[in-house]
Amino acid sequence: MHPRPDSPLVEKFVASPNHGARLVAPTDALILHYTGMPTGEVALDLLTTERGGVSCHYLVWEDGRIWQLVAEDCRAWHAGKSFWAGETDLNSRSIGVEIVNPGHDGGCPPYPEPQIAAVIALCQDICARKAIPPCRVLAHSDIAPSRKIDPGEYFPWARLHAAGVGLWAGPSSIRPGPIYEPGALGPPVAALQQMLAAYGYGVEVTGLYDAATQDVVAAFQRHFRPEKVDGIADVSTLETLRALHRLLS
Repeated sequence: MHPRPDSPLVEKFVASPNHGARLVAPTDALILHYTGMPTGEVALDLLTTERGGVSCHYLVWEDGRIWQLVAEDCRAWHAGKSFWAGETDLNSRSIGVEIVNPGHDGGCPPYPEPQIAAVIALCQDICARKAIPPCRVLAHSDIAPSRKIDPGEYFPWARLHAAGVGLWAGPSSIRPGPIYEPGALGPPVAALQQMLAAYGYGVEVTGLYDAATQDVVAAFQRHFRPEKVDGIADVSTLETLRALHRLLS
């Protein structure tokens, strides 16, 4: 007998063996992923067999079907080594949603409209029931910027925000101006790192624009300034980051 779905939007519960007990409370974050595999069927097999060693709470197909794989009160294995706002066990604090899409390795095909509509509806439902604030609806790339790039710069975060899911300030226009890039050193770099860390990203405030800082800036761009993802903090990136902070203040 399959567990009862937590969301009324679920079509089917396909139980994954890959889960455990949550180790901390509350469940107050929502992490969005793409599957990054050739087909949804291949991804489903990975997510629901012990040899895969990974799982998620929900899988959203291209046609908008929503399947649940792990009960929300269990700790699914989707975040991996991660960090957000001082926390390292994001699996215990979050709900994980995998969106069927081959991702960058598959050419980043557009997310179909029925799929995005289903993702929005599911996220609305989860956030309402779990009281998850917009600033804690995150990309996998946000919490693991040196390892992950999903759900990618083509994911329509602005659409989700317009439906009340996630935080979005609207990216500042790209234009010439001062930039900070790898190798830069000094107080302006430290100020950038501090702003990123204050938002939640895992970056040390060292004043050195190192590879880890570049990864975090690229993750920020991928989510909030997707027109250009290069890990270089230009005027547009800095203005967009400041605008997000103003929304939180």
